[in-house]
Amino acid sequence: MATDESGATAPAGGPLTGVRVIDLATVVMGPYAAQILGDLGADVIKIESPRDNVRNGTTHRTPGMPPLHLNVNRNKRSINLNLKEEADRLRALELIADADILICNMRIDALRRLGLDHDSIREANPRLVYVHAQGFRPDSDRARLAAYDETVQAASGLVDIAQRAGDIGVPAVLPSIFADKVAALTIVYSALAALVHQRLTGEGQLVEVPMTDTLLAFNLVEHLAGHSFDPPLGATGFPNSLLKGHRARPTKDGYAMVVPYSAQNFRDCFHAVGRPDLAEDPRVAGEQIDVPADAADLLELLDTVTPALTSDQWAEVCTKHSIPFAPVLRLDEAAEDSYVRGGHLLDVAEHPTEGSVRVIGIPMSFSATPGSVRRLAPLAGQHTEEILAELEGNRS
Repeated sequence: MATDESGATAPAGGPLTGVRVIDLATVVMGPYAAQILGDLGADVIKIESPRDNVRNGTTHRTPGMPPLHLNVNRNKRSINLNLKEEADRLRALELIADADILICNMRIDALRRLGLDHDSIREANPRLVYVHAQGFRPDSDRARLAAYDETVQAASGLVDIAQRAGDIGVPAVLPSIFADKVAALTIVYSALAALVHQRLTGEGQLVEVPMTDTLLAFNLVEHLAGHSFDPPLGATGFPNSLLKGHRARPTKDGYAMVVPYSAQNFRDCFHAVGRPDLAEDPRVAGEQIDVPADAADLLELLDTVTPALTSDQWAEVCTKHSIPFAPVLRLDEAAEDSYVRGGHLLDVAEHPTEGSVRVIGIPMSFSATPGSVRRLAPLAGQHTEEILAELEGNRS
């Protein structure tokens, strides 16, 4: 295990060792994508100009170092460059000229004014994978609309899905920056695909990742449903996901997701609580249940019997009978959860300015080239002098 100036302790390397990424993005979507590439070993340089809104927040030990910044900007070096000043703009271009991947989420008009759009820089670095992400396609009539997670959830149909599933009067967004994070993952796999092409041919390319298109495609995998056919053979919406009883169930000591999918699953649940009479219900007598006709009522019935056992007892029952099960993890207790501890998903590390902080673990593993947390999130411009010295060295 190696320790660097960030205070992080981890083995060096990763499958992307030797890849240089320029993070010219703000807030969550682009920075989160760049962080994942950094976790996998890439050298990520974050250009901060002006200071990123993600550095705002009232929960911090040091101004500009709130939780969201800590969680989307590790494994990066930060350089302060004011791109509206010519000298700093040229320094940014120097960095980009030596990079493999650039991630940005400025609107195209702003990029053109700065001379940082793909057309302006591709001659200086024809092997660059230039990933541009914004709310809507740049060739659409919505290209200039401001887009945030809430608006993308609405434009992608996710708000409608949530309203139908929750049977609520006023449409509401999911309480997660879902669109940003799904788009970030799409940026990662798109950039890596283009990087493979670059390694094979020496050629770079422009990769566009519109958030709305990305999330719409993501949602429609199951929810296009009957409209997969033209003309439609049924309604939109995936019935299993839209069931009114698709929720956690009360147990003797809390809540858990007990999810019987088959008739046998229901029978096993009813037998487990000593209700053979319910197991003989004609609706669960066969191999499968009639989801449209009976599933909602059966789930309501399940609510009446799950309080007979504790969550741990239900875990035993469901494991024995291969019934989908999970305890309801309360975020306040996540750090003490045995599964979280066993996977090192919330280990504590010493940040050089923030003290003890919880570090969200890398969820995937590689047998030969493991990713690592080599640097915790930097102060704004923390590595400016270091990176400028490298540029100077490259010139000489």
